[in-house]
Amino acid sequence: MTKIEKIVLSYSGGLDTSIILKWLQETYGCEVVTFTADLGQGEELEPARTKAEMSGVKDIRIVDLREEFVRDFVFPMLRANALYEGQYLLGSSIARPLIAKHLVGIAREVGADAVTHGATGKGNDQVRFELAVNALDPSLKVIAPWRQWNIRSRMQLLEYAEKHHIPVPSDKRGEAPFSIDANLLHTSTEGKILENPAEVAPDHVYQRTVDPLDAPDTPEIITIGFERGDPVSVNGKAMTPAALLTELNGLGGRHGIGRLDLVENRFIGMKSRGIYETPGRTILLAAHRGIESITLDHAAAHLKDEIMPRYAELIYNGFWFAPEREMLQALIDQSQAFVSGDVTLRLYKGSASVISRTSPCSLYSADLVTFEESAIAYDHHDAEGFIRLNGLRLRNWAARNGR
Repeated sequence: MTKIEKIVLSYSGGLDTSIILKWLQETYGCEVVTFTADLGQGEELEPARTKAEMSGVKDIRIVDLREEFVRDFVFPMLRANALYEGQYLLGSSIARPLIAKHLVGIAREVGADAVTHGATGKGNDQVRFELAVNALDPSLKVIAPWRQWNIRSRMQLLEYAEKHHIPVPSDKRGEAPFSIDANLLHTSTEGKILENPAEVAPDHVYQRTVDPLDAPDTPEIITIGFERGDPVSVNGKAMTPAALLTELNGLGGRHGIGRLDLVENRFIGMKSRGIYETPGRTILLAAHRGIESITLDHAAAHLKDEIMPRYAELIYNGFWFAPEREMLQALIDQSQAFVSGDVTLRLYKGSASVISRTSPCSLYSADLVTFEESAIAYDHHDAEGFIRLNGLRLRNWAARNGR
């Protein structure tokens, strides 16, 4: 085994990473630095500090990354209208490169030889973490306990915890809980009954949104302001990125917006079923498409839609720091130069519907599109030549086929 002097661990303070912390200390006999990222998961993070101290950790990092997360990762993805497989808003996928970025940064700061994550050997997150580390600092070793140790079952995990006097919450001792990932962008839930895609998800799975059937019977009207493709205000009030997403999460959750029951194709080759709740970004996606509809040239808009699936797939598969993602981002960001203005939406029982949009950079011309007499010169006869030229190849094709 390669000699390791110091390790930085991505640490939540939960059962798995608490066991990983002890296993690292026992296996490598070196100093472990813990890093806990505050991504707006809604949990009290100070208990993670207490647990790390109890395990003898001297260097404990708890870093508030909420603003950076939304500004530098969520918003660039929003500019692309990114959806994986046409549905998934990439709530877990986009958080991993940010965590990896800070893991690497702390490792450089403290002179660590390795970084460690708690992702299992079946999921996408192991790929995302490690590809990011490869791109940011190839000299770092990545330790993946779930691929190295002999623990193969939940029972063995609990036995290891008891043997090493690691506190196990009472709710972790019985039936395996749902696997939950949460941050300011979304909540995802997997496991248990959800592993059977034929089973209807129970109501208690949902944490951020009310059932649309139980949402208010009165619609709520909101207006979101955009500047260069990024949302900057809600109902005329300027907000920081994290505060804006938090506000929209509350509005969307109250109206049952952003629920998704999805069977997706994992990068490593298996299908998985999860329940996602992404209320704020569901609203933002509708609003962003609304402002783009009047500010983007139609060919530019269509090109964006063509590259979006590739862009989303890169994020899902862990290639945020890859050159091709950065190339696509440059193209997308260039398209947003005039995507500014206000979009008004109606929130009602699970839906966020655009009902008006205005922009000082609008390409929409009422004079051109009107059915009434127009002040702008437009010769209807021009359409005849346009149609004949576009129909030329079709007429030639039909003649060949004997039509």
